[in-house]
Amino acid sequence: MAMRIVASRPDPAVLTLPWHLPLEEWPEDVVVPLPRGLSRHVVRIVRLNSSVYAVKETHGDIAFREYRMLRDLQRMGMPSVVPQGVVTGREDADGEELPAALITRHLQFSLPYRSLFSRGMDAEHVPTLIDAIVVLLVRLHLAGFYWGDVSLSNVLFRRDAGALAAYLVDAETGELHESVGDRLRDYDITVGCENIFAELMDLSASGAVQKEIDGFAIIEHLRTRYEALWNELTGLEEFRADEMWRIEQRVERLNDLGFDVDELDIVTDLGGDTIRIQPKVVDLGHHAREIRDLTGMSVEDNQARRLLNDLAAFTAHFDLGREDRHLVASRWMHDVFEPIMAMIPPDATGKLEPAEVFHEILEHRWYLSERAGHEVDIKETARDYIDRFLTTRADEAIAGQE
Repeated sequence: MAMRIVASRPDPAVLTLPWHLPLEEWPEDVVVPLPRGLSRHVVRIVRLNSSVYAVKETHGDIAFREYRMLRDLQRMGMPSVVPQGVVTGREDADGEELPAALITRHLQFSLPYRSLFSRGMDAEHVPTLIDAIVVLLVRLHLAGFYWGDVSLSNVLFRRDAGALAAYLVDAETGELHESVGDRLRDYDITVGCENIFAELMDLSASGAVQKEIDGFAIIEHLRTRYEALWNELTGLEEFRADEMWRIEQRVERLNDLGFDVDELDIVTDLGGDTIRIQPKVVDLGHHAREIRDLTGMSVEDNQARRLLNDLAAFTAHFDLGREDRHLVASRWMHDVFEPIMAMIPPDATGKLEPAEVFHEILEHRWYLSERAGHEVDIKETARDYIDRFLTTRADEAIAGQE
């Protein structure tokens, strides 16, 4: 049987991997010792030149289905791992057939949930983890994606200005529809509650958390937060004709949540006394798109919000409100952001994403300023934060890891 590789962005180095061996037997000079989540399949992280990939053994038809599903999600702008290719026709040295393999790109600065708890997260932070799952699930449902296997193990997390952003890793059971009806949404939530409850109880029993996790309270939090966010994004709102300001207020609330509105369905009664509105939400990323337009940086949405707030403070401090925002943003990058990033030692650049480092420096400045009784200079703050905290952190990017 001839080995076959189907890839969206072919990397010739893929051919050099030891495909004649089961993944469990791949040697240490190939496998990168990165944190991996739990999986029903054998998964290995590999480095090929400057690129890092995740390789998962599975059945051929399942691998191709998931590969195509992940490609569809990428085209739709959904937060998921990027598919690289599928390998079939593998055989060992004796000619015995080996499972097919799905290759995805490693998501830089991402961690499975268990690794988050080994790096300082504890029971009181679990709601933040759930909030990230809820936002991911709502985004997928709005896009017409039915997950079918919601769990912490099928997600990778990236830090987002003190919060977390969740990315879909396993799309094996997923389905794309024109829209996800109430029955399928409820099934996803129910499965998610069951899986996440079991995962959290297992985590607690393993001793990975110092305090006891109230699994039932967390599951209630998941359902409540999901329904609240879903209703805010899709709910019908009715008001009097003399309350037209509520249209703008609804759009602002959605923007504050990080979502853009494509259009509003506005209906009035025959007398024009009552108005009903229902938004068509585009997607999360309102603030991220704004900061990308101003600076060219691609960051998570909460990180973007924090950067925009500091840019606004910079604008006000130098009385630049009448200047073009792009010019002000360029000056802020040149005078503030880039000099601070240049202060980070080369061996510490893999600790956190630049935007997350900047967020933590802003948090640290608040702490130092409160203690000093006056606002501490941002560069003085950065030096203190880098020396005392950043350099002692474990790396969360592949850069710098052997």
